[in-house]
Amino acid sequence: MKLQDEKCAPITAASQTLTGGEIEKLLLMVEGWEVIEVNGEKRLTQSFKFKDFTQAMAFTNRIAEIADQQDHHPAILTEYGKVTITWWTHKVKGLHRNDFIMAAKTSALA
Repeated sequence: MKLQDEKCAPITAASQTLTGGEIEKLLLMVEGWEVIEVNGEKRLTQSFKFKDFTQAMAFTNRIAEIADQQDHHPAILTEYGKVTITWWTHKVKGLHRNDFIMAAKTSALA
């Protein structure tokens, strides 16, 4: 099964951040995404380019729809012809498998 076909798992008190090895393995499955660190938390980010603001907004809205369906929401920066998506899991203060699932879903929509 491809990552983009998986559903996000509910995050519970037992949920944990991914290890470095797990992140490296999953990163190979989401082309174009990179891991950054913000305030000590690892995050998954990628920028997507579009012809104009209207296309960028349409993509932003599609991401919002799948985020609501999966109950997992990114940081989204929409600019003229560009959308930057950043996934991480607040409750685990870093990366969870759900972030890679949503990155794969995001790439499939681009």
